[in-house]
Amino acid sequence: MARKKKQTVALPDWAKPLWKDMGSPDLEEYADVYDGDLLARRHGLRRDDFVEILLDARSIQSDEESWLRGRLLASGKSNIELLTEDRRTIFIARDIIAQIVLIAHTRPAYIDDKSLLAFERADMKRRSKLHEKVEKESQGSDDSHLWG
Repeated sequence: MARKKKQTVALPDWAKPLWKDMGSPDLEEYADVYDGDLLARRHGLRRDDFVEILLDARSIQSDEESWLRGRLLASGKSNIELLTEDRRTIFIARDIIAQIVLIAHTRPAYIDDKSLLAFERADMKRRSKLHEKVEKESQGSDDSHLWG
């Protein structure tokens, strides 16, 4: 049986300040797992990953770079939120992305990320309470079941 090699991560210079700002997490601990038991495999983009994004050439003006580099803050259906190497927050439409290169993970996979799961649970509770508050404060909220 072959031993699994420890994946080593070498950050490019642009990512090192962002990595230090995050508290210098152990990148090898969060490396992708492609082989072995299906339940143990972990790969794919994650929140806070360091990525390089190649924009579709048709979307680039002549004086702009074709590569964006930074930390993935969020990934939605239609766009990606990125904290760039120069600390700007930008939103990129998925339609103009040609390629995303993963440089390094900085967090565990979603299913193993206890702090992210705890955040999402707390956020759902907060949103639920906010919706209830708005519902109570809105005029006529108790007659929404009436049709006529």
